[in-house]
Amino acid sequence: MRGPPGRLGGMTNPLIDSLTAVVSDRPGDVPLRLHLAELLIADGRGADAVPHLGVVLASEPTNERAAALMRSALGVPEAPAQVAPTAEAMAAPAATPQPADTPTAPAPTAPAPQKSAPASGSGADEATPASSNTPTQGGESQNFDWRSAEEQVGGPAPAFVNGAEPVYNEAPPAAEDVWDVEIATSTLADVGGMQDVKDRLNMAFLAPLRNPELRRLYGKSLKGGLMLYGPPGCGKTYIARALAGEIGASFITVTLTDILDQFIGNSEANLHSLFVTARKHAPVVLFLDEIDAIGQKRSQSTSAAWRGVTNQLLMEMDGIGADNEGVFILAATNTPWDVDPALRRPGRFDRSVAVLPPDAPARHSILYHYLKDRPMEGIDLGVLVRQTNGFTGADLAHLVDSAAEFAMMDSLRTGTVRMMTMQDFANALKQVRPSAGPWFSSARNIVEYGNRDGQYDDLAAYMKANKLL
Repeated sequence: MRGPPGRLGGMTNPLIDSLTAVVSDRPGDVPLRLHLAELLIADGRGADAVPHLGVVLASEPTNERAAALMRSALGVPEAPAQVAPTAEAMAAPAATPQPADTPTAPAPTAPAPQKSAPASGSGADEATPASSNTPTQGGESQNFDWRSAEEQVGGPAPAFVNGAEPVYNEAPPAAEDVWDVEIATSTLADVGGMQDVKDRLNMAFLAPLRNPELRRLYGKSLKGGLMLYGPPGCGKTYIARALAGEIGASFITVTLTDILDQFIGNSEANLHSLFVTARKHAPVVLFLDEIDAIGQKRSQSTSAAWRGVTNQLLMEMDGIGADNEGVFILAATNTPWDVDPALRRPGRFDRSVAVLPPDAPARHSILYHYLKDRPMEGIDLGVLVRQTNGFTGADLAHLVDSAAEFAMMDSLRTGTVRMMTMQDFANALKQVRPSAGPWFSSARNIVEYGNRDGQYDDLAAYMKANKLL
């Protein structure tokens, strides 16, 4: 028997083989599938466990056991547990510093501080914060009960002592409250055609992930990023989400508006919070849309705020002070030539893939997807595929909607409901044109004069094949 993918050699485990057969018969048995994943990981077959864990997380995104096993299967280190403060520490009153050269009033008779935690709604958290162990006149630390003093003198406790700034107990919102973490359900099998794009994704991410022993042998890291570029409407976001579903990873998508903030420093803080969340949910596909805006060329930016955002992105991608293992960073842009060169050096977005108007198999798949639930007769997909060369995925969706409008309006005019026909598409093709033409016009100069390092060779090949150069 040939060994499973990702394992060197052909030895198998009889128990694992038996459980695999049972899981095939009982695909909805989550505990059994998790048990099988545990056995696979213990047997050094983490890559084989990833699809099982992906199935569980797709149906139960909050399953902590599945998430922990997924991290173990991918070799992602667990985040260090945060030690919660003890009840004694929370209940201990803060010591209030006294002015060193101001006579202190005699301490009022008040009960000693209680060791138990304050009751909910008692207002104990409203007491003014102050640093403890502050020297007093006698050179010793002193705990002053401002609450008891307030009750006796009938006035509020001071907002500050010795000119110190007031401290507020408002914590920033948790990263999970800000960034949406999805569980992708689509896979690369759902992407019609685009075999070149799939091959590049397999080389960059899938093959190293599914073959951990070979990955370790060749020293291949799971870090790094890949940039998807091309005209609008060609499915860059869909491909990124399909990659996340392929490896059973979480998915986070971010646009320019999610990052930018009008106040100085907040945009950089947003970027840091984003990467903190991504590392916490590893394995994760972090998709940065409009990377040309987030990481635009610093030499062309007149704003220090813009340069600060780009610098922060560089630091986060380098994993300064953190580990990006298991964080798969994908970016999309319509204008890769506007991305800062520092973002494209090795270790960052050092690989790029042109996502261009779909080829014939992809157009067939897209047209079938948009037509399969509509009333139609006599539709020849082969003819439509030949007539729509150069159409983007968005153009094809628009074409089908336009044809449906012609059929619907004719039904309203005649009072007889009819099916969509090829004549409706003939009418729609008179109005709908490929939208990528202006993009290729702007890219022509880049391909002809700015491709000395060969980074746009795949774009050049497409344009030559379609007589766009």
